[in-house]
Amino acid sequence: MTVEVAVVLGAAALAGVIALGLWMRVLARKLTAVPASGNLIEAVRRLDEDLSAVEAAIAQLQPAVASLMDRMPGAIRHSAVVAYDAHGDMAGRLSRSVALLNERGDGLVFTLLTARAESVFFTKMVRRGRGTEVLSPEEQTAVDRALGR
Repeated sequence: MTVEVAVVLGAAALAGVIALGLWMRVLARKLTAVPASGNLIEAVRRLDEDLSAVEAAIAQLQPAVASLMDRMPGAIRHSAVVAYDAHGDMAGRLSRSVALLNERGDGLVFTLLTARAESVFFTKMVRRGRGTEVLSPEEQTAVDRALGR
């Protein structure tokens, strides 16, 4: 036998050993799915019990999720603040209008007008993005910013 033939046969044998090693790894991974006891019926029964427990937990959460979904439209989803000089005699834009609105555009506008000697605070209702009474330009700006307009 020549050296070349021996090298080819050795390379073929090495390739065969590597292929068998890889095949053994694949089989070993497949066998890890089989329980150590070999009892597949018991393993399936345990999986069914686990699934039943998960289904029961989901059933217990459903009323809480339904309650949250019912209350979600009323939650504050949009807000904006507008700072300005209400009286023109003060620098620093110390007056504020704050809009707090839900997803329907309902909510309140809080306004704080600040002057040198006093501050005045009041609120106005907002329905569907419009004041239930006349909004000042700054209050309307706060509502528009909150709603992304």
